[in-house]
Amino acid sequence: MEKMSMSTFLSCTTLLLLISVICSISFPHVHASSSSPSKPTSSDALCDLTPYSTFCKSQFPQNKSTNIHDHGRLSIQKSLSTSTVLLSAINRHLSSKSSLLSQTAVFALQDCQDLVTTNVDLLSNILQTIKNSDGLQGSQYEDSNTWLSATITCLQTCLDGLKAVLSASPVASELSPSLTDGSMLSGVSLALLKYGWKPSTGKSRLLGELFHLSMAKYARKSLWNAKFYESTNGRKLLQIGGMSVNITKTVVVNPDGSGNYITINDAILAAPNNTKAGKGYYLIRVVAGVYQEYISIASNKKYLMMVGDGINKTIITGNHSVDDGWTTFDSPTFAVTAQGFVAMNITFRNTAGAIKHQAVALRSGADLSTFYKCSFEGYQDTLYTHSMRQFYRECDIYGTVDYIFGNAAVVLQMCNIYSRLPVQGQFNTITAQGKVDINQNTGTSIQDCNILAARDLALSNATVNTYLGRPWKNYSTTVVMESFMDKLINPAGWAPWSGDFALSTLYYAEYNNTGPGSKTTKRVTWPGYHVITKSSDVSNFTVSNFISGDSWLPATGVPYLGGFLHS
Repeated sequence: MEKMSMSTFLSCTTLLLLISVICSISFPHVHASSSSPSKPTSSDALCDLTPYSTFCKSQFPQNKSTNIHDHGRLSIQKSLSTSTVLLSAINRHLSSKSSLLSQTAVFALQDCQDLVTTNVDLLSNILQTIKNSDGLQGSQYEDSNTWLSATITCLQTCLDGLKAVLSASPVASELSPSLTDGSMLSGVSLALLKYGWKPSTGKSRLLGELFHLSMAKYARKSLWNAKFYESTNGRKLLQIGGMSVNITKTVVVNPDGSGNYITINDAILAAPNNTKAGKGYYLIRVVAGVYQEYISIASNKKYLMMVGDGINKTIITGNHSVDDGWTTFDSPTFAVTAQGFVAMNITFRNTAGAIKHQAVALRSGADLSTFYKCSFEGYQDTLYTHSMRQFYRECDIYGTVDYIFGNAAVVLQMCNIYSRLPVQGQFNTITAQGKVDINQNTGTSIQDCNILAARDLALSNATVNTYLGRPWKNYSTTVVMESFMDKLINPAGWAPWSGDFALSTLYYAEYNNTGPGSKTTKRVTWPGYHVITKSSDVSNFTVSNFISGDSWLPATGVPYLGGFLHS
């Protein structure tokens, strides 16, 4: 097939974006309810559409004539009210009892404060989106679905943190029921959103495939053949290969003082707040060097682009770990929750070591976040894909136990995944996906990646079992497709978490993989595990379908494959 020119592609992008279809997420193990969403008119009948029917019926007026849209709005409003009350309780404990708590317990409560504050913002946005509408456009539905899914994840993260450090405390006893109820309320709201507002659409990977064809020749080139120029309308543009990216301003971080800022944190602090989608990126150029900084990019610093000089040249490093009193959530060297964040050519590192257990290099809860030609280095819990929609392209990820974990809707494409030598007696698990609600649009999709032994493991004489993943939560969802697996992968492929926990509710799948570790003849025989032979059975996990990549990735300039390698 003749490849289109880049100029032709760019001129067609707007039209294609308007007509491309954002596919709905429906996992093979999730069966649609036989009830029609348009027919139930009582609260009881509507509650039966949710995973928490009994709880739902206890929260809403019974046997009252209503419709799914009014009920959905009421449920989301109740979720928002519950989150507001919960946040007040957390704030009260932090202000009045922090002196009586350990530092780790204070960290856990502060994590909850951040997470529930995020939920208040997300639920407010969702309510605003649906308050006067009984129908949503595809992007509005996908956004609302993602945000509601994230509210459940945030509450679960808070609950897990409290249980880890405050399980016997009156604080945990007081907050835990509200967290559990809040999670179920969000689950009820998510189900009603799914049945009441989900658009009826077909499937298309057109734009993603065209974009891949157009950008393929740039896929392996280093970024900084990039250059800036002024467009005819005065916009500043960054040329990445053949793709123009809209840049509003560029600043430089250099420790020698020759740039605009000496530290990355100073550059982020000076960045504008709440940049609107489509208005362009604020670009922070981070020159080569080792930056010993702990960085947390808040949700108001939207549409930042951070570009380094390359893997192992621009390095951001820290060593926080659970063993040193940090929570897993608060241990990252680099954390970001700002929508539209893009990072390129940077190494994110946590040097705590395998002996220090959970120690995160990077945590992302940033919706529509993109990481291109980056490296993530750690041991246990290296890359925390916490929530929202995320994309990783041509990245290196190093670790031992559960080193790609979280509950985002995330695709890793053309990445190198390296298992390291763990502590004696440990085995390696690459993924630990944390889906807790059957209707969440979350999961980990690994496509066209290389799954390999890192140098220390490859040269070791130790016998180490390495598995593709294990089920952290009930509906753990992970797909490995079109990837190369070296001989380090144990023939069983996947490891249990504890006994038979989640083995029938999880969804693990392998499709069209290669290499000595990809043989499926001796794989686990769990009800939730699947060997896929048809691409259509895992098409929901492609970039175009799973994270709606066609609607936002082109603006980043990062190349991607929307569908399959061999369609």
